[in-house]
Amino acid sequence: MKAPLKPVEKEQFSYDAASIQVLEGLEAVRKRPAMYIGDISSKGLHHLVYEVLDNSIDEAMGGYCDQIDVIINEDGSVTVIDNGRGIPVDIHKKEGRSALEVVMTVLHAGGKFDKDTYKVSGGLHGVGVSCVNALSAHMAVEVHRNNQVYIQEYKKGAPLYPVKKIGTTHKRGTRVSFSPDTTIFQTTDFNYDILTSRLHELSFLNKGVQLSLTDMRKRDDNGQAVKDIYRSDIGLAEFVEYLDDTREKLIEKPICMQTEKMGIPVEVAMQYNASFTENVHAYVNNINTIEGGTHLAGFRRALTRTLKSYAEKSGMLSKLKFEINGDDFREGLTAVISIKVAEPQFEGQTKTKLGNSEVSGAVDQAVSEMLTHYLEENPKEAKIIVNKVILAATARHAARKARELVQRKNVLSNTGLPGKLSDCSEKDPAKCEIFLVEGDSAGGTAKQGRDRKFQAILPLRGKILNVEKAMPHKIFENEEIKTIFTALGLSIGTEEDSKALNVERLRYHKVIIMTDADVDGSHIATLILTFFFRYMKEMIERGHIYIATPPFYLIKKGKEERYAWNDAERKQIVFELSKDGKETGIHIQRYKGLGEMNAEQLWDTTMNPEFRKLRQVDIENAAEANRTFSMLMGDEVPPRRAFIEKNARYANIDA
Repeated sequence: MKAPLKPVEKEQFSYDAASIQVLEGLEAVRKRPAMYIGDISSKGLHHLVYEVLDNSIDEAMGGYCDQIDVIINEDGSVTVIDNGRGIPVDIHKKEGRSALEVVMTVLHAGGKFDKDTYKVSGGLHGVGVSCVNALSAHMAVEVHRNNQVYIQEYKKGAPLYPVKKIGTTHKRGTRVSFSPDTTIFQTTDFNYDILTSRLHELSFLNKGVQLSLTDMRKRDDNGQAVKDIYRSDIGLAEFVEYLDDTREKLIEKPICMQTEKMGIPVEVAMQYNASFTENVHAYVNNINTIEGGTHLAGFRRALTRTLKSYAEKSGMLSKLKFEINGDDFREGLTAVISIKVAEPQFEGQTKTKLGNSEVSGAVDQAVSEMLTHYLEENPKEAKIIVNKVILAATARHAARKARELVQRKNVLSNTGLPGKLSDCSEKDPAKCEIFLVEGDSAGGTAKQGRDRKFQAILPLRGKILNVEKAMPHKIFENEEIKTIFTALGLSIGTEEDSKALNVERLRYHKVIIMTDADVDGSHIATLILTFFFRYMKEMIERGHIYIATPPFYLIKKGKEERYAWNDAERKQIVFELSKDGKETGIHIQRYKGLGEMNAEQLWDTTMNPEFRKLRQVDIENAAEANRTFSMLMGDEVPPRRAFIEKNARYANIDA
């Protein structure tokens, strides 16, 4: 169990108005919001919650907070409540106003720039809660501190009145409520699943802290608001088991350790499974560094060196006729690395890659010691791991030969492109798009309906290989997958780095998956997405992958025709056409397949950039995405069934 919260009384002099340092103002945030939060789409919207949440998590990392509650209110606003120390409210000497007002209205003002206030912080490199305030139509902050309750409200970042006392309390902490500005964001509809995924992740990374998410917009069968509560008293080992719960384990329990090297706290948990994919997630001060960095480099170096040394000493590599490389030691590995750094140096505003050089050696030393002890004390498990590595090396060797064969046989026409690809005339990849279409029939219709200047069509026959369960060399031998690689103009890796992808050679910057709106179509789309996620993840991260959304209904009355993409739209159109909501005299056609539309209809509804509805594929949470693909496309049926039952959108899709 986590130690009890530190008493506030002893900390009053280390966290007060003097701790707040002002770096710059707020002026540009509303004018250029994307510079501060990435974009103004759903991703940027949810980033607002993360910025507020970061402040509470920083209190938890310091030992001052063990409960954080996030509430999506009925009006769509969000409230974040913690039982930390509460933002200081006394007068800031330099600014001449309450420290609370300074924190909320000045960009990069906060206690995180003072080493004595926060030893480590996840929000230091972020834009801060003041940016959230600037991008909110309304914000209210309530502070429980020194047995008093203080409040201040803001409109578009500007205070509505000075900080004022409104009562007394025995509690402590901060309550922040905000409503995103609808004039700035493309959407202000918070996604419960995205937020609950982040809270679940944070519960593993901060053991002993309870996090909850409540959605006041939704009610269960008993009329209660939908709510999830997360808490882990074990931490990373439990995180790894959660990520691996749909895979076949090779060792019974995760290998884990928590230590400090060179003044840097290091925590690692890892486990091998029977899959063929690497699933390693690295965090710095609770930030998921999806591009890795020095901590990940240290982990990989120690893993390869320590396991290879053990395997050579045990004589298990004596019969292997080719060299083992770093990838082989990570195949089928699920691991989480979490470190705390007082002054993290990130590459870029998005905090996706750690640059601190001293971290690499600290993680290397910690992991090397952990693995050395584990292998010596667990010879049975050590043999299983080394055999897995040998299997991976053998499969990689076969995959390299398969790739070479693909490259030799790729010239199916004078241009080296697949014969069934209908290419476009435009040569600038930034202006080109390719539709991966389910079936030759729909592919033929798409070819007739497309704009030949910038739209290419690649029909796919049947369901492509499930790469989640296939060995690498089988993937490169699959005809449909070879065709996709060739059409996109890509090749995958070299023997030294078998997972490298030369995205710069991509022939189309929009790759659009277009399948039927039925169960089979959804399955095919998921198979294709799994392939991209496992072998072309960089294309998803760069925003190149899209999913087409053909309409579900064609609604006719007389000569008037209208399309509906869901049941709500269908009802609305029926009401507008009939005035009484009845379907008398109205013909409704349910589209189950792309082939049911003629070329003109397919262009009008699904391919015309002016009217179509494309969904861009994004990875909001890498760890959760990895687990979801493994669950959907792996061998374990019960979790897949539960997921489908929870997330099914169309109950009678094939009726």
